[in-house]
Amino acid sequence: MSDRSVAAQHAAYRDDIGDLITRRPVPAPRLRQVDPFLFLNHHGPQVYPRHNRGLPFGPHPHRGFETVTFILEGSLSHSDTGGHESIIEAGGVQWMTAGSGLIHAELSPEQFKRDGGPMEILQLWVNLPARLKMSRPAYTGLQREQIPALPVADGKGVLNLISGSFDGTQGPIQSLTGVFMSTLRLQAGTTATLPAPARRHVLLYTVSGAVKVSGVAVQPWQLVELEGDGDTVRIEAAEDAVLLFGHADPIGEPMVSHGPFVMNTEAEIRTAILDYQAGKFNGTGKLPEAGH
Repeated sequence: MSDRSVAAQHAAYRDDIGDLITRRPVPAPRLRQVDPFLFLNHHGPQVYPRHNRGLPFGPHPHRGFETVTFILEGSLSHSDTGGHESIIEAGGVQWMTAGSGLIHAELSPEQFKRDGGPMEILQLWVNLPARLKMSRPAYTGLQREQIPALPVADGKGVLNLISGSFDGTQGPIQSLTGVFMSTLRLQAGTTATLPAPARRHVLLYTVSGAVKVSGVAVQPWQLVELEGDGDTVRIEAAEDAVLLFGHADPIGEPMVSHGPFVMNTEAEIRTAILDYQAGKFNGTGKLPEAGH
């Protein structure tokens, strides 16, 4: 067992959406993707006042990939044209397979808009290989208590296991492509050494707190790119820290993206647009009107 070394760090850049604080570590100027991880938005942290308008993510389509949404603070209401609806509270996760195509909305529940409060959310896009891009759409919403919280760092840290296996425990999400996904909380002064198979690409993002990764200092809001020269990653927390940690086999296929569609060819993108315009993403579910 040996630690993977740090190849580079990629700072998340500010790209606010209205009054929603937003940072994006990938894609970045020097990092198009961490195949199969395509896109990561970090919304917040911020505190919403009473009688706020909530999140701005009204109905919009997707095809060809999966979205994973981590509700670190606040709450999030989901509905889609596959007929799935939920309100996920702080500590929960939404995993949606857009697959062949659906329309969804991610908005603040009425109670949050009325009362306000802290809000912090991560949204990750995970690519699908060509053979799975037209999979049947699916959705799973998990509350905090449905996600195994496993001790690490001699019990002074917690790994919240969403998909894949860790220390004999299986995560509640059965990923189509064998993705390992977790969030990690470490107390200051602790060290966690986690499996990170060399053949797989690692997604490691510092949500908050300064850490060292394989001995290299890393500040908050950094995506850490690792070399494939080992099979573990060692994380030392200089401060109380929260990290997003996942890994997956790279897909290694051509990729063409256009807004909310990620396919393998330009022709498939044109088909996705035409299918959306023809109402083929509509399914049976009901969505809130945009702006509500």
